[in-house]
Amino acid sequence: MNRSSLVRALLAFLVLAASTYVTLTAKPQLGLDLRGGTQIVLEAKDSPTVKANKETTDKATQVLHRRIDALGVSEPNVTRQGENRIIVELPGVQDPREAAKVIGKTAQLTFHEVLDQVATKPAKPAAGETYLAPESGQGFLRLAKPAMTGEMVSSADGLLDPQQVAQGWFVQMKFKGDGGKIWANITGKAACQPVGTPQRLIAIVLDNEVISSPQVDPNGSSQLCNLGISGGSTTISGAFTEEDAKDLAALISGGALPVPVEVIDQRTVGPSLGQDAIQASALAAIIGLALTALFIVVVYRLVGLMAVLGLIGYAAMSYAALTVIGATLTLPGLAGFVLAIGMAVDANVLVFERAREDYTAGRTDGLRRSLRSGFQNALSAIADSNITTLLAAGLLFFLAAGPVRGFGVTLSIGVIASMLSALVVTRVFAEFVVSRGFVLRRPALSGIAGHGRVRTWLEARQLSLMKHSKRWLVITAVAIVVSVAGVAVRGLNLGIEFTGGRLLEVSTAQRITPDQARAAVAEAGYPTAVVQASGTDDFTVRTGTISDDEAEKIRESIGRIAGDTEVIRNESIGPSLGKELRNKGLIALGIALLAQLAYLAARFRWTFGAGAVLALIQNVAVVVGVFAWTGKPIDGIFLAAILTIIGYTVNDSVVVFDRIRETRNARATGNLGKIIDTAIVNVLPRTINTGISTLFILSALLFLGGDSLADFVLALLLGIVVGTYSSNLTAAPLLLELERRYPAPPPRPKRAQVDRDAQPDRGAVV
Repeated sequence: MNRSSLVRALLAFLVLAASTYVTLTAKPQLGLDLRGGTQIVLEAKDSPTVKANKETTDKATQVLHRRIDALGVSEPNVTRQGENRIIVELPGVQDPREAAKVIGKTAQLTFHEVLDQVATKPAKPAAGETYLAPESGQGFLRLAKPAMTGEMVSSADGLLDPQQVAQGWFVQMKFKGDGGKIWANITGKAACQPVGTPQRLIAIVLDNEVISSPQVDPNGSSQLCNLGISGGSTTISGAFTEEDAKDLAALISGGALPVPVEVIDQRTVGPSLGQDAIQASALAAIIGLALTALFIVVVYRLVGLMAVLGLIGYAAMSYAALTVIGATLTLPGLAGFVLAIGMAVDANVLVFERAREDYTAGRTDGLRRSLRSGFQNALSAIADSNITTLLAAGLLFFLAAGPVRGFGVTLSIGVIASMLSALVVTRVFAEFVVSRGFVLRRPALSGIAGHGRVRTWLEARQLSLMKHSKRWLVITAVAIVVSVAGVAVRGLNLGIEFTGGRLLEVSTAQRITPDQARAAVAEAGYPTAVVQASGTDDFTVRTGTISDDEAEKIRESIGRIAGDTEVIRNESIGPSLGKELRNKGLIALGIALLAQLAYLAARFRWTFGAGAVLALIQNVAVVVGVFAWTGKPIDGIFLAAILTIIGYTVNDSVVVFDRIRETRNARATGNLGKIIDTAIVNVLPRTINTGISTLFILSALLFLGGDSLADFVLALLLGIVVGTYSSNLTAAPLLLELERRYPAPPPRPKRAQVDRDAQPDRGAVV
């Protein structure tokens, strides 16, 4: 074994050992769409006195964290995103109404003496007086100026009195600074007033709302008159439930937000949906991998079996990388994890096909040298194709949000792991097996000692595809026109991520028809809502922007005719965020096309880039057109699919172009059309074998991955099928036509250099 092989073997061993250890000992962080819960995105707004920026948003994040901690939510996550956004994740919280009510309180927490209670609020209150409705909602409390702010409260806790002295649950407050003295002063004044009068109350106000107005010394004792409640702490008692006490404590101890915040995005996922998605995706991955592994072994025999071992290594590396960097695994992320398997298969297929060519043509001596040659010759195409996919994944990460961003992270990790798996792990295994004497005596077992059936069939047919280059371009134009017509005639069914609004997915205990569900939603007061069946017993309801209470009203209305109901998905996106996401989606698509064009122009020539971009346009247009004609939703998940299709299409085009360039360089002169035909015939076995492997995986996801992934996978399937056509019969014909009109300048002749060691010295006597 030479030094480079030894280094690769050692690296493969270390990577696999580390990945195995992490896989067995660590657990990935699951997104809320997989474990269930509520995610709320808040946007900080400027107040009359404070500007919303990074610093004030950080302070607001800390306040929200304290409030949520006081609610007792298990493992909450509160983080700032960008300059003025805060993401709040509440695992296990299925009813976001109370949580949103608590965390969204924004104004200064203040404590007031109550001057009186009146039936109606005067049109012009006296200076320094405030009129607010008490919790009972009867009349209005006339409040004096704030006596104390929430900054003087050090803590507040909802506690249970074991002796039931305070009637069960109560709230205990502790003060800091001068808070204890001020509290003693205002409670001392109130204690001197008659029992049961408004003046005996202390009003606790947050966000211009009375959250509590406890009566001082309700038993009527005169001991507190003028003395008040001292000692730096106090209790608020009443007919509190555990939830009431803890909510009030959370509001008091959380303090005030430095700037107002607005809910712009809210998503709730039921735990059953996440568990079903994990199980369905796992089953799809197992079946898809099994079919792919069987196919690879049948086609490439022993080296195919080594590739399967490399795929197992890929899975371990990707999983380990996700857990080590702390990435959140989302539902689209699971799809990205499975989809990247196709990238790993593609790299192996590229290598094995090149090794077959070299061995069959007699360009190398022996199986091992053919395999090494295959790795060396395929490296350029593997690198180019993976870089283009990483460009698309990077755009998803920087321009998308939420689960779609998670897809970009997972896809990026998968692409890097697939390259490491194919170029290191599989190579070590494959070189080992083709070096065994048993295989050397029976080279057919290796899988690289002859052309496969696809290549043999293609060569026998002597295809002349480029003779009809204009015909293929006409077919492309027709496909694009039909697709654009679908958008013009039917329009795009934009999801709430791009329009704003509310999306409810409700599971019913009894089976009802979509018409019955629509009637129930209309009865709830939303006759224009879009109601569609989703699965056997599920319905999706899409409306404009409505509150959580209004969403609950819709669920209850469906429940009256369908028995028990469960909200398995509840998403609300504000119109401003929807517009922003829509604009970002268009920007992402534009940048993706420009980035791929720039890369291809730098890597090849502008004519190659133009051909690839036309293939991209065809792919995107056809997929969008199919979704337009069928009325399927265009949302953030669809955007992830489109950007993935762009990466896949360029991947395919790059492999074809790389072989065209290589074949053209090998033939100093020659008909470009025949050169392209030869390159396509050489590459088509790889395209077909990789496509079949990827289709196995995506088909398993389509039929087993559940409704939440169905449209995403359908878009990818369409993209792969159309991409296989466009890479060979759109990009290549356009390249041919452009090269005919704008031929590349002939290469400059290199200056002849004299080998001084081979020539006699002119100054010497010979």
